[in-house]
Amino acid sequence: MTTGTSPGAHPDQGPRPEPPPVPAVPLVELVGASYAYDEGPAVLRDVDFAVPAGRSLALLGRNGSGKTTLLRLLSGGLRCSSGRLRLAGDPVAYDRAGLTRLRGTVQLVVQDPDDQLFAASVEQDVSFGPMNQGLPEDEVRARVTDALTALGIAELRDRPTHLLSYGQRKRAALAGAVAMRPRALILDEPTAGLDPHGQERLLEVLDGLRDAGTTVVMATHDVDLALRWADDAAVLAPGGPRTGPAAELLVDRELLAAAGLRTPWSAAVAAALRAHGLLAAGEAAPRTPEELARWSSTAGG
Repeated sequence: MTTGTSPGAHPDQGPRPEPPPVPAVPLVELVGASYAYDEGPAVLRDVDFAVPAGRSLALLGRNGSGKTTLLRLLSGGLRCSSGRLRLAGDPVAYDRAGLTRLRGTVQLVVQDPDDQLFAASVEQDVSFGPMNQGLPEDEVRARVTDALTALGIAELRDRPTHLLSYGQRKRAALAGAVAMRPRALILDEPTAGLDPHGQERLLEVLDGLRDAGTTVVMATHDVDLALRWADDAAVLAPGGPRTGPAAELLVDRELLAAAGLRTPWSAAVAAALRAHGLLAAGEAAPRTPEELARWSSTAGG
């Protein structure tokens, strides 16, 4: 018996290509990093966290576990209380030149698009970053066109940002980051507030960016989404982050319980199918209801 599609594929898509090998030097990493807000208790303490290039990574943890803080440390929005941030193996300097170099490589997209969009029109907002880089006008225009096309909102180029729907604002904010052509996109709960169709469209965009070579890091508390989307996962548990291949880490029930996360739907389905002798040991299990329906059709035939 086989599933109707690869577990890593979205509905109606072909199998996801194998992720590239992990490079020896991470694209960006925190080494022994700690952070506390306004002399309060440490949100993160002595954290080592590496982001390999060219892969998709899901960062998971309960509310208040430090996901947003970790993302802001990686993007330079916050500075470690202790420890350091490295970019391609080199320490990041928190001066103008160092932060310009970092932000040319790593772009953070925050959870609420209204915290990121500020210009009168979509085109003006998306062009802001490339213009601040001092790029020629033709290059800025090309980057805006490419970013809007990648996000599927080219027809909204002249639309006032305040007239956009929530999902359109999400994609416009992401387009502004994509126009900077970073090597890494760091996204804080990008699917929050989107309906199922909007989530699928956004995940397809993120897959396309990753397949084109962009490293994508997504913070989420949705274990099912992370399991079917990410190459790698990092779980913020009480003992510190645990990292590894998503397909292995996100079926560790003890780890998920310690982190305040539920067991993924697909793991429960796989256990039930194996208990009834319907799925062989080592055989890939369906990861979504759509895959389960296709699997049932194939198995029944």
